Amino acid sequence: MLRTLADPFTVSAPAGARIRDRLRLSIRDAEVLRIVGKHLGGHARTDLAERVRIGRVAVKENRRAERKRAMTKVSSSRWAGSVTRASEDQYQLSLRCLFAERTSLRRAITKIGKRLVVPCGQRVGGVRGYPSRAERTQKQCRLQVLTARLAEVERRIAAGHPAVVVGGRRLAKVRHHRADAGLTEAEWRERWDAARMFLTADGESGAPYGNYTITVDPADGTATIVLPEPLRHLANAPRGRYQLACTVTFNHRREEWLDRVDANSSVRYDITYDPERGRWYLDASWSTPKTVLPTPIELAASAIRLLAVDLNADHLAACVVDAHGNPVGEPITVPTDLTGSTSQRDGRLRAAITELINLAKTNDCAGLAIENLGFDEARATGRETMGRGKRGKTFRRTVAGMPTARFRERLRGMAHHAGLVVIAVDPAYTSRWGAQYWKQPLQQQSKTTITGHHGASVAIGRRALGHGIRRRPGVTAHDQRIVARRATGQTVPRPRARGNTSPPRTTGIPHQGRKTCRDRSDQLALFPVSQHRPGRQPA
Repeated sequence: MLRTLADPFTVSAPAGARIRDRLRLSIRDAEVLRIVGKHLGGHARTDLAERVRIGRVAVKENRRAERKRAMTKVSSSRWAGSVTRASEDQYQLSLRCLFAERTSLRRAITKIGKRLVVPCGQRVGGVRGYPSRAERTQKQCRLQVLTARLAEVERRIAAGHPAVVVGGRRLAKVRHHRADAGLTEAEWRERWDAARMFLTADGESGAPYGNYTITVDPADGTATIVLPEPLRHLANAPRGRYQLACTVTFNHRREEWLDRVDANSSVRYDITYDPERGRWYLDASWSTPKTVLPTPIELAASAIRLLAVDLNADHLAACVVDAHGNPVGEPITVPTDLTGSTSQRDGRLRAAITELINLAKTNDCAGLAIENLGFDEARATGRETMGRGKRGKTFRRTVAGMPTARFRERLRGMAHHAGLVVIAVDPAYTSRWGAQYWKQPLQQQSKTTITGHHGASVAIGRRALGHGIRRRPGVTAHDQRIVARRATGQTVPRPRARGNTSPPRTTGIPHQGRKTCRDRSDQLALFPVSQHRPGRQPA
């Protein structure tokens, strides 16, 4: 029985923008920023601990005003507002992570429990038991561990006390395994202190250049920072401010940033330090107006093309699909080498998305169609649903290495700025049906090697436009003339205009339109039309 398929939807446009510029600080400037960051970071951790102790309460009862007044005494009113806002955001994020962990644990416990009921080596009602008693015993132990973890998560959710490690739990654990990570005590300490600094200033509409705490003058690029009250003795500018010796340019999306700061619209600034490179950065971010994007039904009604993309571990398989769901032109393969450091992987992913956007514009596509992948349930159940042994382990590693969420977010932002829309579809059966129904037709019209992933891309594009994936039965026959070309209408039949709505077209009139191949019946041809006719002698 096939599961119910979710309707395709248009991925929303980015709700904000974020740009970055490097700060080439002097020794004095770097020292001042470290002092300010450590001072504010310590008080921010104190406020976060207090927010966790308050627990899950209504917004009016989180005592933010009280905590802000206490924070103002050791900083300033604007720094205190940024700290309390960050504490609330971190607390809510931690709660959402707890809920997600509870869902994941429940899925794993349910799956293992169903298989434990079935005797070893047997299958009951589609549920397969474990192949051996040894593995069944291991799963019983695993079930006890997961149950204990679920009880702890339930207790934390009920109490409203999530566990938060400022600076990152992974980095905290590296402290006890510095030799394996290749870090010395000083290197680890530098990374730990950099991750726990707090140098974030929320924007304020009407303030000078959109932010009073951290201000960047667009005329000359000078940046000034309001110092906390106990550190006012470090000021080198009026009103307890410290002016950096370097300048800020913001080359990327500079015009948008200038439009906001010139209008005194709010802009948030974050100062971060990368100890691995020894560099300081200034990030500017702001919210963007909500954009109403067309729905998949509206796009299909406008007779547009889509670039359908199938995400894989080492490449992207793409194919252009017209409004009727028919593939146009040659399928495309975009390689992705997502290995190396985080910055290298992110850069290669951006390069692949850039190539997709260029292909979409070259083929006059209005947007891109992708699968709404998550693998949440698969990652939760692990070996229970994704195979066992060497082959299953390889497959699980492949799934874990696919950057589904990052790919979607990067594609959403970059496609929006390029004027393209992104449609996400249900990934069910796209690979299976795409390979079954579209791999062979694509191979017959292509000179390159076609894989099942290219067939899956066609299936994704057809589902995004509201068409069925399967090719309509009965559109081909055993007649040589019909087999030589594909019949039109792989989608639902469309009524044709009748009467003298347009003058007849003769062979002397040039063909109008962008169809891939013109035939006597004026149809889209997937295969080249044979010029040989049985019983006809060549001229």
